Amino acid sequence: MNAMLDNLKALTPSLIALRKDRPDMYDAFQSVGKTVYKDGEISHLNKELMATAIALSQKCDPCIAHHVKALVRMGVTRGAFEEMLEVVVQMGGGPGLMKAGEALGVFDELTKKD
Repeated sequence: MNAMLDNLKALTPSLIALRKDRPDMYDAFQSVGKTVYKDGEISHLNKELMATAIALSQKCDPCIAHHVKALVRMGVTRGAFEEMLEVVVQMGGGPGLMKAGEALGVFDELTKKD
C-alpha cells in the first residue's frame, strides 16, 4: 500500500481518541467542513480539488491521502486530477513536483483495477 495511505491509516486511532476526548472541538471542525464543502457557486468537486492542492502545498501527507480518497469517491477523472497537479507544480516548483508525484501514486493505488 502507498505510504501516504499507510500514514493516514496509522493516524486514524489517534483521531478517534481525540474526537472522544475533545468532542466539541472535533465536531466544530467537522461542522465547518460540512458547511464549506456544500455545492454553491463552486461545486463540491472543485472545492475538494482546491483542498487537495492546499494539502499538497502544505505537505500534509495524511491530508493529501484523505482528500485524494474523497476525490476518488466523487469520481474525479485522472485528467482533472492531473490538471490540479499541474497547478501545484506551477505554484510549488520542484517540491510541488515531488508531492504531485506522491499524490498521483495515491490516486493510482486507489483507482487500480485488480
